[in-house]
Amino acid sequence: MKPATLRDVAAAAGVHPGTASRALNSATQNLVNRGTVARVIKVAAELGYQPNPIARSLKTSKTGTIGIVIPDLTNPFFPPIVRGIESILEPAGYSGLLVSTDGDLSRERTQVAALRARQVEGLIIATALLDHPLLEELGDMGVLTVMVNRRPHLTNAPSVIPDDAAGIRLAVEHLASLGHRRIAHLAGPANTSTGVARARAFQDAVADLDLVSDPRLIVTCKAWNEDAGAHGLRELLATSSDFTAVVAGNDLIALGCYDVFAERGIDCPREISVVGMNDMPFLDKLRPPLTTVAVPHRQLGEESARLMLDLLREPDRPIRSVTLPVSLVVRASTAVVSDMNIAARDRHR
Repeated sequence: MKPATLRDVAAAAGVHPGTASRALNSATQNLVNRGTVARVIKVAAELGYQPNPIARSLKTSKTGTIGIVIPDLTNPFFPPIVRGIESILEPAGYSGLLVSTDGDLSRERTQVAALRARQVEGLIIATALLDHPLLEELGDMGVLTVMVNRRPHLTNAPSVIPDDAAGIRLAVEHLASLGHRRIAHLAGPANTSTGVARARAFQDAVADLDLVSDPRLIVTCKAWNEDAGAHGLRELLATSSDFTAVVAGNDLIALGCYDVFAERGIDCPREISVVGMNDMPFLDKLRPPLTTVAVPHRQLGEESARLMLDLLREPDRPIRSVTLPVSLVVRASTAVVSDMNIAARDRHR
C-alpha cells in the first residue's frame, strides 16, 4: 500500500496542503485555527502519515536537528544532561545528533565538521577546555552555539553552568564544621574552565574560613577520572603535609581516592574524610556512601536547549548565560576530625 502523502492528509481534512503542513509542524501550529490543527492531526494519524524530514529540509532549508557535543560519553555526568536537552528540543520539533569527542581536539574538530555537513541548525557543546580555538572559529562563522557545563574564555556564546564556587564552598564549610583545619584539594585539570574555577573557589573558601593554607595541600589532576584521582591522592600522601580531609574536583576523582583507601588500608572517614562534586548516580551505594555536591544535571541540559531555541528564534538577541544553584548531600564519607587522623597520615604515607 502506498504511504499517505501530505496532499492525501490535506484532501481528507478539507484544507490546503500548506495549511496541513503548518498544522503538523509544532513550530507553526500557532498560525492555524486550533480546531483545524486537531482535525489535521486526527486525519494524519488515521492515514498513518509520516512527515518526510528530508523533503521538509529541502523546502525550508531547515533540518530540525541540533548537534550535541560532549567530551566523554562514559562519564555518568553527561547522559542526564543529554536527556534534559532532548526533553526540551523534541516538543519544539527538533532532534539532537550526539557525538562524543573523548576530550581530543582533533576528534572534536572532525565530529563538529561532520555535524555541520549534516546541516545541524546549531550546536550545544560541553567542551572540557579553557581556551578553545574551534569555538572562536564557530563564532566567527556565525554558527549558533550554546555552552553547557562550561564557560571557556574568549567565547561569546550563551552558556549554562552550575554554581561551582558555591558548591566548593559548601564542601569546605561542611568539613570545617566537623573540625577539619588541614583540608586538601584534588583539583581538576588546569586547562579546563571547571578545574580552574573550582580550585580558585577552594582557595578562597580556605582563606575566608581561616583554615590552613598550604600549597602542598593542592594537587592538580591530569584528567577528570578515577585513575587521576588515585594518582593525586598518592602524591598527597607522599608529601610531609598532614591533612585530615579531601575535597575532590569531581566524583570520579573522589572514586580514585577510594581505590587508594582500599590499597593502603585507610579508614574513610575515620582517618580521612572526602567530599566529591556532581552527585553522580549510585554514590549512595559506595562504602562509605560519598558526601558530594549535587549538580542539577538534567536542568543544565534543559536550560541549554532553551537558550538554543531562543537563538533559533532570534539569532541577534543579546547573549544570555545562566548559573544554576547546587546543594550539599551529606553521606557517610565525612566525619568529625579526631587525633587519630594525623597519626594515620604518618602510618600510610
